[in-house]
Amino acid sequence: MWLFLLFVTIPIVEIALFIQVGGWLGLWSTLGIVVLTAILGTFLVRAQGLLAMSQIRSNLQEFQDPTESLAHGAMILASGLLLLTPGFFTDAVGFALLIPPVRLALFRWLRSKVKVQSFVQTSYHREERPKADDGVIDAEFSELDDDTPQPTHRPPSGWTRH
Repeated sequence: MWLFLLFVTIPIVEIALFIQVGGWLGLWSTLGIVVLTAILGTFLVRAQGLLAMSQIRSNLQEFQDPTESLAHGAMILASGLLLLTPGFFTDAVGFALLIPPVRLALFRWLRSKVKVQSFVQTSYHREERPKADDGVIDAEFSELDDDTPQPTHRPPSGWTRH
């Protein structure tokens, strides 16, 4: 039910803000602000997203819990979506999510509401072993009778090496 309320309330708030700001600044200034916040938000989200990705990669390489870094990355992604959505309310929430202390406070609040049962991280190392060329070819076959029509010869398909 709360999701339905968000989908109804947010557009109403955005329309009201567009009317108010448009009345104060005029149409072109209002549209300019919307486009400017989308462009500025794109650059900020890209920079912080790259930083979050490097933190996630570092946590995984050092076998540390990546939960906080993943949550920051998800919030930065949500921020980008909000900043690309035209509107003043969504821009304000999007810019707020780009502030690290705001993300940290939101993460701590979410962490207090979620109970993690277990966390397991495994490491996979593929060992390169040379293949033994013992001349054995694994294949399936079927015997043909003499009266079974033989397939006509076709040129190679190009999918195999000669």
